Amino acid sequence: MSRILVLNTGSSSVKYRLYDGDGILDRGTVERVGEPGGGPADHESAVREIIDRLDLTGLAGVGHRVVHGGRRFSAPVLIDDAVVTAIEELVPLAPLHNPANLAGIRVAREALPDTPQVAVFDTAFHHTLPEAAATYAIDRETAERYDVRRYGFHGTSHAYVSRRAAELLDRPYAELNTITLHLGNGASACAVRGGRSVATSMGMSPLEGLVMGTRSGDLDPTVIFHLRREGGMGVDEIDDLLNHRSGLLGLTGVNDMREVLARRDAGDPHAALAFDVYCRRITGYVGAYYALLGRVDAIAFTAGVGEHAAPVRAASLAGLERLGVTVDPGRNDGTGDRVISPAGAEVTVLVVGTDEEREIARETREVLAA
Repeated sequence: MSRILVLNTGSSSVKYRLYDGDGILDRGTVERVGEPGGGPADHESAVREIIDRLDLTGLAGVGHRVVHGGRRFSAPVLIDDAVVTAIEELVPLAPLHNPANLAGIRVAREALPDTPQVAVFDTAFHHTLPEAAATYAIDRETAERYDVRRYGFHGTSHAYVSRRAAELLDRPYAELNTITLHLGNGASACAVRGGRSVATSMGMSPLEGLVMGTRSGDLDPTVIFHLRREGGMGVDEIDDLLNHRSGLLGLTGVNDMREVLARRDAGDPHAALAFDVYCRRITGYVGAYYALLGRVDAIAFTAGVGEHAAPVRAASLAGLERLGVTVDPGRNDGTGDRVISPAGAEVTVLVVGTDEEREIARETREVLAA
């Protein structure tokens, strides 16, 4: 039961990994799915292309990333028709992602009918959130009727990175308190107590929380009402604004932190402000999660920005020295998985490369072995 195929079917791409034990036999990404003049016409074509070209001899199972499991799925599950139906019913909670995930599942089940398939949910890691963390303070009956609550996302990344942090520190995972910061085009923070998510910044959707490449993150809901009433903007237009034309892109015209840093260094005031807004939001979440955890053993940066933007790491933790949180400038400028806090620091600050596909493979194996 060593060979596992992982399919991470996103809104416009399909990432795949073929594992044999802990080793990768094949990997790649099919980009620009469904885009005019781009790659394959649709997700079904992309997944068929991947399966047709891979050597799947000895394949034990296929692990699929599914973004939203709602309240129903608190752990990875073996896929059958009932699971597919349940994921379809959750599409209103993730209209951009669950349909793409389902396309990958359907094609893989058709192409590999005798191979077990497992759904691994982004939201499952956060099912351990206390009710006080998951509950929004709105009318209870309305919230229950429309499934309004905090679900959280990037679960496979936060699970992998918090576990990897324990390995790097040679500490038992069940005894470690960690704040993980997944900073990519999408970004989220998570407080992990003994391997269990107890707080996370994304909410009912991936829009809440940190400033992101194109998403606003936290916002006074009145902004939405104001844009509707005073600006005459429709719901779909506001949705597009907050999800696709905000964040770094809205503040600077670019959503790539590398370009934002280059413009900031060149004296662009908009880039300088965007950088400050971005890092200040992270600082606030780190401080809040420190208070919730009571004791923090490690803070781990991960994903594209978290792994590669040293100025972001330094600025995000600046001013937290009284909490035992400091960054060593020399270590911060290095590469790879490493500790970037000074020797003997009360809180260990790390950079950890995330590997969501490896986490999906691990969870898939656990389901198949059960």
